[in-house]
Amino acid sequence: MTRCRLLTFLLALFIVPFANAQSDAPASREDVLKLFDTMKTRDQMKAVLDSVTRQQRTMMHEAMRKRFPQLTDQELARLDQFSSDIMKDLPLDGMLDDMIPVYQKHLSKADVDAMGVFYASPTGQKLLREMPAMTAESMQAASPRLQGMMDKVMDRAQKMAQEDQDKRESPHPVTEKN
Repeated sequence: MTRCRLLTFLLALFIVPFANAQSDAPASREDVLKLFDTMKTRDQMKAVLDSVTRQQRTMMHEAMRKRFPQLTDQELARLDQFSSDIMKDLPLDGMLDDMIPVYQKHLSKADVDAMGVFYASPTGQKLLREMPAMTAESMQAASPRLQGMMDKVMDRAQKMAQEDQDKRESPHPVTEKN
């Protein structure tokens, strides 16, 4: 009986640290890429960026029309095209590559594996399906707050530009020498 307890104790001393070391093992690049595939991260990023672009376009149109009422639809369309060109050139694959070390820094292999199990589950898949709509609706809900902030930023920028212009146009005061 004592030998059995001693053997169990020795096995526990060996197995427990080994098990903990396994759970703390860093996630490999392949582990993270597998998680990204399960999470459809590339598609999610594209959907979020599209949603953000649409929302920003609406906010920008409102702000620009408020500041520059003479702005034509053609000028806004040109600005929209410029924004679209920038967004279509975003290197999503490169951005995903940039994210891998961040995931590896913050998540262990066990974390990544557990997340993969969750996102492969029906609930995880539902979350992934609904996330773009949830993000878009959240942005829509926050839009009035963001628009107010954008108006304040534009007011301040315009005031600063006017102050700078006034300084350039005003004559420099002459100082008398004693």
